[in-house]
Amino acid sequence: MRRWRIGALTAALATMAMTAAGPASARTILFVGNSFTFGANSPVMRYRPDLVRDLNREGIGGVPALFKTFAEQARQDWTVSLETAGGRDLAYHYEQKRREIDGRWDVVILQGYSTLDPQRPGDPIRHAEAAGAIAAMLRQANPRVRVELVSTWTRADLTYRTPSPWRGRAVTAMADDLAAANMYAVRRYPVISGAIPVGQAWNRAWTDRIADPNPYDGIAFGQLDLWTWDQYHASAAGYYLEALVIFEKVTGVDVRQLGEQERAGRDLGLEPRSMARLQAIAHAEVTSVRP
Repeated sequence: MRRWRIGALTAALATMAMTAAGPASARTILFVGNSFTFGANSPVMRYRPDLVRDLNREGIGGVPALFKTFAEQARQDWTVSLETAGGRDLAYHYEQKRREIDGRWDVVILQGYSTLDPQRPGDPIRHAEAAGAIAAMLRQANPRVRVELVSTWTRADLTYRTPSPWRGRAVTAMADDLAAANMYAVRRYPVISGAIPVGQAWNRAWTDRIADPNPYDGIAFGQLDLWTWDQYHASAAGYYLEALVIFEKVTGVDVRQLGEQERAGRDLGLEPRSMARLQAIAHAEVTSVRP
């Protein structure tokens, strides 16, 4: 794949001031991403598509539908839209889906490729440039749009089995590297408002023994498997945790208030105690102070 460059836009983006809209004023939200957003290999993918507007008309509910379900229970009025494409990075959305995503939004959630760059795993440059370009485009329509980058999770396949920059390292390492790449993007392109620590929430779930960090040696009794069968995408529990982190980061609502009878978790067949524990993990991660 050719190296993607924005050219002169790079210098211009770095000098633009960040003016993020606060959660209280934000009522429209767009999710842009790939299979990690639409919930591949889990029932999340087709969960309640009637709740959201799929700009590609593919009938996807995904993580955006979980967000909308949380919002309804928290008495938050959000209009939720999504534009997703499996196996694609943010450069693809900027180059091929501009017509769908270019508009006036209050909040936009950007989720990039699982290894940042499909051809150069771990290299943040292409990812950061594309995120900056999308954010700059969106600010032309709404100078106060809030653009957040999702920091995704460690892939077990790339940590334990498949050759990659993360093979043989700690299971938390890949998520930490992805989070560092997003912070690089935020620093380089001030039009990006911030990053959402989904991968760090997964790391916290392993540290707190709520989830099992190695699916290849069996899942410990009483712990969750955050991955699905391919050890790459998330399970229903993993996507549920992703949605909780995004929801609290965007709205400021303490997701622990959703409780053990939360509707989406029940619909997905999650055990009530596990739902409460994942809510607690999401809240702890979003409210933690990091350097």
